[in-house]
Amino acid sequence: MLFYFHIFDKSNQILSVLLKDQMETVMNINQEQLLIFKTVIDTGSFSAAARALGKVPSAISMSIANLEIDLDLQLFIRVGREPKPTEQALVLYEKTEQLLVEINQWKQHAHALSSGVESSLNIVIVSELLHTGWTDYVVLLESKFPQLQINIITAPQEDALKMLKNQTAQLAFMFEREELESHEQFVELQAEYLIPVVAKTHYLAQFEQVKFEQILQSRQIVIASRDKTIRPELLYSQNYWRTDNHHSASMMIIRNLGWGILPKQMFEDNPELHNKLKVLQILDFTPSFEYYVDLVWSKESNLGSAARFLINYIRNQRIHTK
Repeated sequence: MLFYFHIFDKSNQILSVLLKDQMETVMNINQEQLLIFKTVIDTGSFSAAARALGKVPSAISMSIANLEIDLDLQLFIRVGREPKPTEQALVLYEKTEQLLVEINQWKQHAHALSSGVESSLNIVIVSELLHTGWTDYVVLLESKFPQLQINIITAPQEDALKMLKNQTAQLAFMFEREELESHEQFVELQAEYLIPVVAKTHYLAQFEQVKFEQILQSRQIVIASRDKTIRPELLYSQNYWRTDNHHSASMMIIRNLGWGILPKQMFEDNPELHNKLKVLQILDFTPSFEYYVDLVWSKESNLGSAARFLINYIRNQRIHTK
């Protein structure tokens, strides 16, 4: 038994040496060699590849010969007027284009990092704002910084503020606040509306106008932080249930579990809600809450080029729309 284990161990050592040698050879192959190899197969000849790449045919022939030496593999059969790729060459060809794309992406990413573009950007969207046009800004970032990894997180407003403060997110789309913390900075985007609603089967739905006292005494479904020590925004009722997003809030309201405040845009995007929910007309104040949406960031965060680009883009938009 010991003898067989010794043989197995020796085989692994030999295999490791072979793989190491092969990897070192591959590491010596450069992007230009791969491009020439691909172009020869694409065009069908050394001379056509030379014309396509703006080189002399002898340079193409020499590059292919050196590649064959480096790989210890025949890539082309040189019989007749035009070289014919071997089966091994065709197998490698399938991977070459993908490898060239990855090399270009790597170079672009390295250039982006050297010019101050962050490798990733975390953007938090307050739950009630998922129906707004925030995706337009993500599309813009993707077109401007194609190598940037963008991570979108949704959270209640209080949690979004915490994420900016501890720098787990660099930017946040959120509602305006009455008081700003010292570390916050923002640029205003647009106005959005929230409306109080209740299921058509709820007892409050029978009233044309609802008194504020009735609101206080009825259970409210409120969108709030997961941290129960934080008081929810837009909380009116003495009895309330919490959820962290407006989708689950709307489902709970539809099932007659309480009244709540939802984005008006939800109703425009989903007409079915009109059949299930009623907008409450509150006697003591206007049943529509207008809030401005801000793009917020922390002054203490070291923002990269992509984040700064978006901030400046929105600022310029405001200047031109005034």
